[in-house]
Amino acid sequence: MPQYFLAVNHDEASDAEMATKTMEDFQPIIEAVDAFNTALRESGAWVFAGGLQDRESSTVVDATGDSPIVTDGPFSESKEYLGGFWIIEAADLDAALDWATKGSQACAGKVEVRPFQLEPEA
Repeated sequence: MPQYFLAVNHDEASDAEMATKTMEDFQPIIEAVDAFNTALRESGAWVFAGGLQDRESSTVVDATGDSPIVTDGPFSESKEYLGGFWIIEAADLDAALDWATKGSQACAGKVEVRPFQLEPEA
């Protein structure tokens, strides 16, 4: 069955607003995402999922030259960034989009859907 990457993207413009929220403010989203994760598992679509630490905690390794270069912080400067993701199995893109719609509602944010490349047959 095809696998899809459901990316939860955050917008840099909303970072300041998010920083003012309490755990109590986030509780309904946490519960909705937990219910969504349970539905994915029960349906058999769940492969893997995870939320990511703040993007400033990232480290970039560039080993394309003679010596690897390791730098702190995100690789690219952009207004949107990856906050978390799901890897799911779905019969087709329409089914993946249906799951993404439910995931977007649960996490109260945008969800990008990307199919994995097909593996060459041996």
